Parts: sequence; structure tokens; C-alpha cells
Amino acid sequence: MDFRAVILAAGESKRMGAQKLLMPYRGRPMIEHALEAAQRWKPLVVAGAQVAAHLRAMNADVLLNHAPRRGMTHSLALANAHIPSDAALIVLLGDKPLVTPQLIAQIADALADGDAIFPVHPQTREPGHPVIFSPRARAKIPLLPDGDALRALRDDPELVRREIATEDRGAYFDIDTVDSIA
Repeated sequence: MDFRAVILAAGESKRMGAQKLLMPYRGRPMIEHALEAAQRWKPLVVAGAQVAAHLRAMNADVLLNHAPRRGMTHSLALANAHIPSDAALIVLLGDKPLVTPQLIAQIADALADGDAIFPVHPQTREPGHPVIFSPRARAKIPLLPDGDALRALRDDPELVRREIATEDRGAYFDIDTVDSIA
């Protein structure tokens, strides 16, 4: 099966007061960590104007989201329409800088067993990222409402869900405040 990584990076970072994906994390802009982790899977970054400008200067594959207020599902729908429908999508979030290629590969290796594959913490049952959607699951993306309804697709009862137990911190750590950057 073909895979294609999609990095959702169109958020406006209102709580941060500045575009957080361009803030330094461990010596470089946060978005670059997700981009590096996903290189093996030809990442397409769906981004707002500031992040898109930064990534285009790096020759990254970028799709501009002109309506970031419509939420993550709109960004996912843009990517879904842009990528051939027979590929599985590996969906990453730009504010999860600890995701590694090894974590992505661990989740991708489980795709044969389902339509929505994602990590869960073995003790807390907290779901994490990346989430992989099979071509069958992708057919439902255009039906999602605007907003942050990715979990609605992940938890769709008509799809086969596969949870991959992992304590890998990269699956759960995200940056939502200035304090979490340190």
C-alpha cells in the first residue's frame, strides 16, 4: 500500500500570541520537526500563510489553506483532494515535535488490520498521533463537518479501528502554551 504523510499546520496559534509552529523548539522552528520525521512518506503540509511561506523557502510540498478558521477537518479535506485516493494518509499535527520516523513506521505497519490506525497509551488509553486513514476511511473525509472533528473519522463505527499501544512520548506530547516549549 502507498502511504502519503499529511502535516496539518494551518492553526492560528491564538493562545500562543504568535505562530507557534515557527517558534524555536530544540533549536529550530517547531514545524521542521514534523517535516523531518515524515520525510520517508513524502509529506504534504497544509498550512496557513506564515508557515507556508517558511516551508516554501525550504522547498517543502505545501498546500495553502486559505480558510484556517474552518479547522483541521478542512485542512484534511484539502489534502485528501490533492493526494491520489488509493494512498493511505498518515496524518500528523505540526505541534507534535517529538513524533519520530520510528513511531510513524510502527503505526503504518499496522494498516493491513484496519481503516483508522493510531497510538494509544497502554495505561491511560489516551489516543495519540499520527493517525493513519486507509483509502476506505478517506472516502468519508469530504463528509466531515468543519472544525476539529478528526476523532469523528477515527471513531467512525463503520470503519475498522486499530489501536497500537505505545508509551512513546512523541505520540502524546504537543505544544499549546509558551511554557511547554521549554
